[in-house]
Amino acid sequence: MIAGGALLCIGGPALVYYVSPSEEELFKRYNPDLQKRSLQNREKRQEEFDNFVTQLKEYSKSDKPIWEVAAEQDRRNRANQALEQQRTTEELQKQRDDLKREQGLSPR
Repeated sequence: MIAGGALLCIGGPALVYYVSPSEEELFKRYNPDLQKRSLQNREKRQEEFDNFVTQLKEYSKSDKPIWEVAAEQDRRNRANQALEQQRTTEELQKQRDDLKREQGLSPR
C-alpha cells in the first residue's frame, strides 16, 4: 500500500515532467511566421514585464496595500490623459481658427 502511494507520488510528477515539452521544443514546433513574430515581440514583452515589476516595487514602498496604490495611480493617469487630450483638442481648434483667419474666413 505504501509502495503504491510512493509510486503515485513520485511517478506521477516524473511522468508529467517526461511527457511535457520544453520551451525550445514548443518554439521549434511553431509556424515560421509565428516564430518571427514571437522573436520580434520578445523585447517589447520583456520591457513591459520589467516596467510592471518596477511599478510593483514602487507600490510596495507605500504603507497602503498594493491594489489601493495601483488604483490611485490609475486614477492619476486617467486624469492626466484627460488633461492632455483636452490640451490637444484646444491646440487643434486654435490651429483651425488660425487657418480660417489666414484664409479670410471667420472663425466660429
